[in-house]
Amino acid sequence: MNVSYTQEEKDAVTKYKLQNDFLFFTRYMFKQNYNRKFVVSPHHEKIAKKLKEVIDGKCKRLIINIAPRYGKTELAVKAFIAYGFALNPRSKFLHVSYSQELAVANSEEVRDSFILNPEYDRFFNVGLNPSSTAKKKWETKEGGVLYATATGGQVTGFGAGDVDNEDDFFNGYTDSTKFSGAIVIDDPIKPEDADHPLIRNKVNLRFESTLKNRVNSVNTPIIVIMQRLHEDDLCGHLLSEYGDEWDVLKLPCIDEEGKPLWEFKHDLEWLEKEQAKNPVNFSRQYMQNPKSREGLLYGDEFKTYNEIPSGKRENYTDTADKGTDYLCSVSYVVNGGYAYVLDVVYDDSKNEITEPIVTDSLNKNKVSLCRIESNNGGRAFSRNIDRLSKEIGNGKTSFKPFHQSQNKEARILSNASNVMNHIIMPYDWAVRFPKFHRDVVGFLSSMKNPHDDAADTLTGVYEKSLKSEFYAG
Repeated sequence: MNVSYTQEEKDAVTKYKLQNDFLFFTRYMFKQNYNRKFVVSPHHEKIAKKLKEVIDGKCKRLIINIAPRYGKTELAVKAFIAYGFALNPRSKFLHVSYSQELAVANSEEVRDSFILNPEYDRFFNVGLNPSSTAKKKWETKEGGVLYATATGGQVTGFGAGDVDNEDDFFNGYTDSTKFSGAIVIDDPIKPEDADHPLIRNKVNLRFESTLKNRVNSVNTPIIVIMQRLHEDDLCGHLLSEYGDEWDVLKLPCIDEEGKPLWEFKHDLEWLEKEQAKNPVNFSRQYMQNPKSREGLLYGDEFKTYNEIPSGKRENYTDTADKGTDYLCSVSYVVNGGYAYVLDVVYDDSKNEITEPIVTDSLNKNKVSLCRIESNNGGRAFSRNIDRLSKEIGNGKTSFKPFHQSQNKEARILSNASNVMNHIIMPYDWAVRFPKFHRDVVGFLSSMKNPHDDAADTLTGVYEKSLKSEFYAG
């Protein structure tokens, strides 16, 4: 039996869903504002779930770390503030960003695209105070406020949320209608400023001296939404000083299984190319794993070449010790005290896959001498590629397995500057060898690295082919 519902009944159901499902509210209003769907990914669901916990009083201090252009501002700033006003038109919000222009633009969009939207008004009737015309600070008919400013902007005289009463102080929120606003900090520092300690410290001090005190209640939540930019950015500071007080939602663009966070935005191929271009920035902004440039052993300062010089062609190969290790095989030309890298095989596959690849590289690059670390199966690897080389008619390459007995960490650290100064990379090595480039450029001097195979091999290249030229006798 078909049941027909009145428009009033349909609206009642829609209003109920809008009030009780934050993600539904976001999608519904996005469609009204932009006339297209809000494409929902699992990471949006995670963000929405945490923000609903904030609304319900279950979370008072929330950090969301996610890459730019992944819907964070639309969801966690604009829709969140508008949703807060829908639940409680008396809510008081303080919205902060690194620039006054950006913060005010978000404030204006909350006002014009939500509060003044006929569809929003039809369900919630929040409305603006007729005398409230400023973009930076405006009020609802019932006295709610949105105040937008830069990180270093003036906030004296304004507080977010309602003033404590005795019941709230001891019991927290009793239901969602008790929500009364929040401090919402979105990107408090520009990416290009993150490596400047004075600017970083200024932002952190601003939070300590001013922003965290702009709450009218112990129950007023504070939300920080940002891409990680440095170990000592605002998130780093907060977690260092008050780690137990903050709930952190960390959303790297490549998950633990190697899958992209939001393939609709960036597929794995695109992400890996970006990672190869600038491993440090990628680790920070896309993986939410900040690395300090000051802590890098090499950085991205290797010399490069365009034309291959003449000289003896050699290879250094470090076989994979464990299942998580990479085989690293570097072929190069030795000329005038420098090693010019010709080719790199950097692969974590099994030996039966890497052996033919290395064999082909040696033949293609006309390598005369191949040195192979004989530790942990290296000697067997050497015998196999020697055999494979003969099978394809390569009689030029001689193989010299050897045992490496010196401490790996000490070797890498003590030879770092020489590796930087005397090993020359092809001009396009970031594109040709993306994973190798990633692990070299992003290698930390603390030696706390997921893989040290690339650094170990480059060290070996210097030690075996170049060091004797400078320290003969």
